[in-house]
Amino acid sequence: MRLLRTLSLLLAVLAPSAFADSLYQVEMILVRQNAEPVINSRAAPENWDSGAVHLGSDKMSPPRLSNIVDKLSADSSYTVVAHKAWEQNLGDQPVKVAITDGQEQFGQFPVEGVLNLQLGRFTDIDADFWINQFDSNGSVIASEHLAQKDVRTKNNQLNYLDGGHLALLIKITSLTAKPPSAPPPDMQD
Repeated sequence: MRLLRTLSLLLAVLAPSAFADSLYQVEMILVRQNAEPVINSRAAPENWDSGAVHLGSDKMSPPRLSNIVDKLSADSSYTVVAHKAWEQNLGDQPVKVAITDGQEQFGQFPVEGVLNLQLGRFTDIDADFWINQFDSNGSVIASEHLAQKDVRTKNNQLNYLDGGHLALLIKITSLTAKPPSAPPPDMQD
């Protein structure tokens, strides 16, 4: 019985550190599925990035999924809208990240959106992205929207979030986890 109490106490002390903030690479590919009809939506609200951390160039990292982007680009069924990779700390507290692509016009971008990420056994994701078209004066004349809420994804795997005519491929990889060790030489045969 004493052993059980000791183990319980030990688990209570160590459990919170299991999900402590660690460094991860997040890589996302925003894709338009050309076979699906485009669904126009309202433009992003003016406060679309409220409370979100904007990615600086110092956080950007080399993408690892370029081979997938090449395959998607070669297939006329898809249009790669944005491809971003960055490093950030993730933990049990949600982190909201603003992502943009293209030239800003009056506070709007051709691609703008937020990812809300929370790490646990899996990573929970909320994704909101808008793809905007501008007129010659820089005003948004058409917008497409991808919204995915409460999606649970596996880490270290490529995850597909289907939003109809828009989709998001995302991979979240730990940069601090130890790689699996090789089996002992006598077990390899």
